[in-house]
Amino acid sequence: MTKWVHDQAHSEIGFRVKHLMITNVKGSFKEYKIDMESYGEDFEDAKIKFSMNPASIDTGDEKRDAHLRSADFFDVEKFREIIFVGDKIEKLNPETFKLYGDLSMRGITRKVALDVEFGGMMKDPWGNTKAGFTVNGKINRKDWGLNWNAALETGGVLVSDEVRINCDIQLIKK
Repeated sequence: MTKWVHDQAHSEIGFRVKHLMITNVKGSFKEYKIDMESYGEDFEDAKIKFSMNPASIDTGDEKRDAHLRSADFFDVEKFREIIFVGDKIEKLNPETFKLYGDLSMRGITRKVALDVEFGGMMKDPWGNTKAGFTVNGKINRKDWGLNWNAALETGGVLVSDEVRINCDIQLIKK
């Protein structure tokens, strides 16, 4: 069995959500941990556990980040971790996978499916084997109790329910 851990300097856990229904607000989480175990290098049998600290959210605006940490959204005083545990990987072709698993946030666990693109494997100049992945998906934030919103005078809402997940992940073979 091969163990893999994330390379913090070359990974990003990101998201984007529509604001005013006309533009996207992007953000990321700075504190997270990814552990993966696999028997082969095709990753079809991989066991994946991902956890992150919702208090580490960064959208580039401290006032907005403070609101996202509040009980209106992540309620980081009460819920200190977001966890994803992969339970099935479907290989669609040599570079594309569908990753299924349980996403737990705010005390609620739901099944999600994520699109994974395998970027390849490479040895870095120091002899470490690295593997690169791009992970994309979308969730409805209300499924996890992130319900806060404001109606707009002209119709629509301030923040869309759909959150797009977009992650670039580089793993290091241990």
